[in-house]
Amino acid sequence: MLVSLNWLRNYVDLGDISPEDLAEKISKTGIEVDGIEYIAEKSKGVVVGYVESCEKHPNADKLNLCQVNVGEETLQIICGAPNVSQGQKVAVAKPGAVLPGNFKIKKVKLRGIESNGMICSMQELGIEEKYVPKDMADGIYVFEEDVAIGESVEGLLNLNDAVLEFDLTPNRSDCLSMIGVAYEVAAILDKPIKLPDESLETGAEHVSDYVSVQVEEPELNPYYGAFLVKDIEVKPSPLWMQNHLMAAGIRPISNVVDITNYVLLEYGQPLHAFDFERLGTNQILVRRAKAEETLVTLDDETRVLSEDDLVITDGTVPVALAGVMGGKSTEVHDGTKTVLLEAAYFAPSSVRKTVKETGLRSESSTRFEKGVDPSRVKQAGIRAAQLLKQYAGATVLDGVVSVDTLDRTEKMVSINSNTINDRLGTTISNEEIGDILRKLRFPFEQNGDVFHVTIPTRRGDITIFEDMLEEVARIYGYDNLPFTLPEGVSQAAELTEQQRLKRKVKHYLQGSGLHEVMTYSLTNEAKKQAFVSPEVKDYGVHPVKVAMPMSEDHQYLRLSILPELLQSVAYNRARNQMNIAYYEMGSIFVSSEESITKQPTEEQRLAGALTGNWLEHPWQQENKMADFYVVKGIIEGLFEHLAIPVAFKPAKLPELHPGRCATLFVQDKVVGFIGQVHPVIEKQMDLKETYVFDINLESLLNEYRDRTAFNVIPKYPSIARDIAFIVDKGVLAGDIKSRIEDKGSPLVKQVQIFDVYEGENVPEGKKSIAYSLVYQDPEKTLKDDEVEASYQEIVNTINEEFNAYIRS
Repeated sequence: MLVSLNWLRNYVDLGDISPEDLAEKISKTGIEVDGIEYIAEKSKGVVVGYVESCEKHPNADKLNLCQVNVGEETLQIICGAPNVSQGQKVAVAKPGAVLPGNFKIKKVKLRGIESNGMICSMQELGIEEKYVPKDMADGIYVFEEDVAIGESVEGLLNLNDAVLEFDLTPNRSDCLSMIGVAYEVAAILDKPIKLPDESLETGAEHVSDYVSVQVEEPELNPYYGAFLVKDIEVKPSPLWMQNHLMAAGIRPISNVVDITNYVLLEYGQPLHAFDFERLGTNQILVRRAKAEETLVTLDDETRVLSEDDLVITDGTVPVALAGVMGGKSTEVHDGTKTVLLEAAYFAPSSVRKTVKETGLRSESSTRFEKGVDPSRVKQAGIRAAQLLKQYAGATVLDGVVSVDTLDRTEKMVSINSNTINDRLGTTISNEEIGDILRKLRFPFEQNGDVFHVTIPTRRGDITIFEDMLEEVARIYGYDNLPFTLPEGVSQAAELTEQQRLKRKVKHYLQGSGLHEVMTYSLTNEAKKQAFVSPEVKDYGVHPVKVAMPMSEDHQYLRLSILPELLQSVAYNRARNQMNIAYYEMGSIFVSSEESITKQPTEEQRLAGALTGNWLEHPWQQENKMADFYVVKGIIEGLFEHLAIPVAFKPAKLPELHPGRCATLFVQDKVVGFIGQVHPVIEKQMDLKETYVFDINLESLLNEYRDRTAFNVIPKYPSIARDIAFIVDKGVLAGDIKSRIEDKGSPLVKQVQIFDVYEGENVPEGKKSIAYSLVYQDPEKTLKDDEVEASYQEIVNTINEEFNAYIRS
């Protein structure tokens, strides 16, 4: 709900309270204010001007030379708007004026002729284009009413207004109207409220002479009132009404349509205007639609109806979808002279079914769904008829033809001040409670500590004691409620082993430069079995289909985090975010049943995706792209951080690049995989080279031991030796590395592969693998002959076991 403060001032004296302070007070009493928006940026120096003459610019076909009277002086202004002409009253920015966007108006020469100011459009004054009347969208704004020359346009065009956006909970439908908001604000500020004057002069003729109303489904339509208004002149609505509607987010159309929209927002009661002559009958029949019956609605769509839909008919065919939208055939147009005005109450359940079936949702249906005030239905019709008489020159026929079985009974709720204080922990006196009820404008009778409260029909959300307890608490002030700390000994909860592991993993990955993301646990048909880790496939799993999915993209519980994670990568790349390093920790849902009879098992996984630059140093002109070894290094570091030994073995997985993929082993069990996404999939998703990993967190938890460990800082120097072996191309560098570590222990503390080479000076079918070995003894300084003996033993072992020899 958008609430214009200038409109609200018609009912409540807001004084000089700022929009921000008012928003804070409203939020503190239980209605959340999502934001404050000003109609336009501050401008100055813009006044009403009168175009005394308008001639073609002598040196330009599309420009006009205008003499504009702005009160104190007459300005010569060159204007290129197509709709400018002599005799108009327009908005003029004089020299020195400042328009929104800090646009300053100066004297200039256009095609050799001086121009002293600017005739403005509504957009140039800061009003959003979507709210500008269609006939003003492509030109300057022209005042249709008699306004004073030289008067500032700020108040005339409502440019000084602020709009509060309410985020209403479903129970507070009373604040879907300006009057409902006025009651709320008046209670908060303790100010009187001024309600609209509903006095109405009618003609001698009676509506019943022209119209009859019949309702076949009174439980769905307990009240239907028909007013008849003749001799209408369709024209623009008054400027103040247009301003209020635009502030509420509604584009002005014509006086008839604008008045129904205005009363909708003022009273919270939807109305509908039929062109009576197009109706072609004096009958209004409300009934259920027939199966496959059709209606062309105001949006030019043909709706196929069902028996769940309630329709307004001319006695035979539907002319409106009750509570949702009118029909095209009876639409009010520029030639309309007589209007049948509908004011009705439709059951929320009926409107909700129609909205769900048709997909139509409107300001009217929203209010009917949540429930309108039964006491305001007829009053809203009277108010609209009054405005049509005043601003459309209409004659309102006497009376209203109605079917009325509507319950307007006011509910009674009894409250006890002692019970209220016990619940709230307060000491609110009886006098204070009575004053709160007075502010809320709830009539009551007091008998000692007991208040018998009459609940107005506008507050349909209040039915029981707890509802009234909330009303007392929020008007008393939530900030005034006392607070106490729990008594007794309190102890902070301890993290579980799994929680500690998760935190440790997250800290490591974030420290490595990855960003955490969260994606849907649901995926679609195409991705339901993509990127599933080998050990998960070994379970013989089946994807679990959701019984009532939100959409086709969210039909299955995921068996892998990666499909949706890669979709996030693609989404961000499409928005020029090229360097991405994501990880996600979450559940997959495993079931071995084809037909699910029990809940699937949740397993914790860790997945990640990297693409683009991993390191970038523009000053040094250095880039390091994310690749297989970057991902492998991150995962090796993670397992080292957790003190869990891990081994990598080449693998072939269907969604990964066949030559850049490896599975992870812990204690000879597969716990995940790393690799590059298959080029075909990369192309399909519009990705560049993207590398992923997927790890079973459950396995890590089983292996992880949270214990403190440290290594003594060595006192004695280390010795580094490099060695390169020529081996067959099929030999794995990691296997040789593991054998060197075994054979060199305990003196060899570190083994690193620093080069793999194939090409010139290396026989065909062979490759060279170079290793760096670090020797160190924590108890003494190593001698050369000790290192040499170990070195030769390693060489001999590798030569024998891997058919290798030293590269010269």
